[in-house]
Amino acid sequence: MSTESQSSESNLLPLIVEPEQLQEHLDDPQLLIIDVPVNGESYRQGHVPGALFLDFRYLMRGDGPVPSDVPSVEALSRLFSALGLTRDTHVVAYDDEGGGWAARLLWTLDLIGHTRYSYLNGGIHAWRDMGLEESSEPTAPTPSEYHAEILNPNTLITFEEIKEKLDDRQFAVWDARSKGEYDGERGNNKHLGHIPGAVNMDWLQAMDRQRALRIRDYAELITELGALGLTPEMEIATHCQSHHRSSFTWLVGKALGFNVRGYAGSWGEWGNRDDTPIEK
Repeated sequence: MSTESQSSESNLLPLIVEPEQLQEHLDDPQLLIIDVPVNGESYRQGHVPGALFLDFRYLMRGDGPVPSDVPSVEALSRLFSALGLTRDTHVVAYDDEGGGWAARLLWTLDLIGHTRYSYLNGGIHAWRDMGLEESSEPTAPTPSEYHAEILNPNTLITFEEIKEKLDDRQFAVWDARSKGEYDGERGNNKHLGHIPGAVNMDWLQAMDRQRALRIRDYAELITELGALGLTPEMEIATHCQSHHRSSFTWLVGKALGFNVRGYAGSWGEWGNRDDTPIEK
């Protein structure tokens, strides 16, 4: 889905929202702003006024053979009810690291068919960079009755599907890990390396360090991804170690108009199985 279709009339804000745009909408009752920091101290020090705090651990299953997998629908229903999500809510997510956990939240919303969402470009760093007002008072949520269902399963891709598609020329894998992990020189898994044919662009390379971690210039990104063999007409699976970094690359792909799916199991699953092909 392109950026344009995301910002249709039913949506309050575009997929990627700038700090000054968000500031104009802070009083909108339909808005649910959620801060998903790596470091909880970041929220206590200062957050976008009215933003709720979310512990990122709730976005992953946390146990079993694939801890990074999607939580059960029961767990997601509890989580989104506690946050006060309704069908009419427009969620704006951000974090303190340039988009990983915020994007994991948005990816999860997409999976359950809640498409009214935006990412605050650059997160709290960009907000502070613009000198906008912050609050240090925690915001209490207004709980709702939200029943989560996996309404948009194509947002996700499984290891079985990836294995089946490896010979498909219209399919590609975007590995969002560091070069060391991709090359098989780093990692804590049973097997190291990468999915055969996967291309590597570290998630950090999609952020602009000169612009408070906002997403880099779209034209530059499309050119660089194209040079790697990732183009808008392809089906692209993206992964990292736990679908945290690759949630951001999923979001970037979506903003660029790519057809991109997130692999929740990521290398934590692929690299610990014995039936998955691996290249170094």
